[in-house]
Amino acid sequence: MGLSQNLFRALWRVLSKEVKEQVGTDQFGNKYYHILEYENWRGQIIRERRIVEAANKREVDYEVGNIPTEWEAWIRRTRKTPPTMAEILKNEKHREEIEIKSNDFYEKGKLLSKEDNEELLAPPVETQIKGHASAPYFGKEEPSVAPSSTGRTFQPGSWMPQDGKRHNQ
Repeated sequence: MGLSQNLFRALWRVLSKEVKEQVGTDQFGNKYYHILEYENWRGQIIRERRIVEAANKREVDYEVGNIPTEWEAWIRRTRKTPPTMAEILKNEKHREEIEIKSNDFYEKGKLLSKEDNEELLAPPVETQIKGHASAPYFGKEEPSVAPSSTGRTFQPGSWMPQDGKRHNQ
């Protein structure tokens, strides 16, 4: 930011009665501020705000992991109190432990699946059944145009559209 922009912001804070209180910093050097609800010079009530000043000022250098999740939760008002550095470090250590356990579990699963695939699974069988599994004639002969009957069962014929305008055959 330029000198003129900083000067304008300072003048604006004085006129608007905006008081920016620093509530903490994180391990990346980001600073977190809380601005209480206030009434500006026009009589409007401005609600409280929670903001972050990034350590890396250029917007193109920002990445998703640059703000810890605890601070992001505070900024989005899902938690009331700002996090402490001890809490952030404790949660970071916990995340690393979970990641290590996850990787171990994944590696064990890969080893077990190789052994299981070789020993337990039967080779795939080639099938030559036509049709769809939800069809009533799946695995049987396809229905004919003419109805069929064998004693107690009656199988209606399938309807086929006719080519011409003739309705009767």
